[in-house]
Amino acid sequence: MTTATTRHTYGFGTTLAVPFAEALARTKAALAEEGFGVLSEIDVQATFKAKLGADFESYTILGACNPTLAHRALAAEHELGLLLPCNVIVHDHDGASAVSIVDPAAMLGMVDNDDLRAVAQEAKARLERVVAKLGATNAAQEG
Repeated sequence: MTTATTRHTYGFGTTLAVPFAEALARTKAALAEEGFGVLSEIDVQATFKAKLGADFESYTILGACNPTLAHRALAAEHELGLLLPCNVIVHDHDGASAVSIVDPAAMLGMVDNDDLRAVAQEAKARLERVVAKLGATNAAQEG
């Protein structure tokens, strides 16, 4: 299976030819390499089962934050916490694992504040490197 990079108006990501648990671990490691900590972790599958009795694929939402970038963003726009942290999802996808990350430039683009553009672009560049690292690791294992 080849690495597939995906893009949406609100995010970007990749597909990994590895089981969910491994994709989740790789994603956390790649985020850490780019200075992002995981502030929250929501197990959607377990939540749906517990609250609704509904079955769902393995699906985790990570709330990722780079403290330096978050500090700069909140200094520029105090109410920006409404749009933080950056959400990252890891889920089962057609026998592989998909990783998708919100596009900080798209999220912060809704705020009319020129000081946020540089922060958003730096966050986006770091998160795009996370996706590239995941894709490179995936490609290396296939080769």
